[in-house]
Amino acid sequence: MPDFHVYILRCADGSYYTGLTDNLEQRIGQHQTGTYPGYTHNRRPVTLIWNAAFPTRTQAYEFERRIKNWSRAKKEALMSGDWEGLRVAARSRTTTL
Repeated sequence: MPDFHVYILRCADGSYYTGLTDNLEQRIGQHQTGTYPGYTHNRRPVTLIWNAAFPTRTQAYEFERRIKNWSRAKKEALMSGDWEGLRVAARSRTTTL
């Protein structure tokens, strides 16, 4: 049963790209060589900084969609395993003035 991976890349311009694949090595290679069109094409080189495996494409897709909307701070907390920072970043985004 194949794993599906959600991953975050750091692009050369310092931005983050979140993606989904069933072949992580191949997809990172595509991003690096520019054969994968889109956001990362003109922001190479890229560095894989985080990934997680999911048993189904649906689970991976749902998680990818969720984190694509996260703030930079929340993504950085996830990538560093800072669960308290993740909680604080989630709360600060929902707080209204």
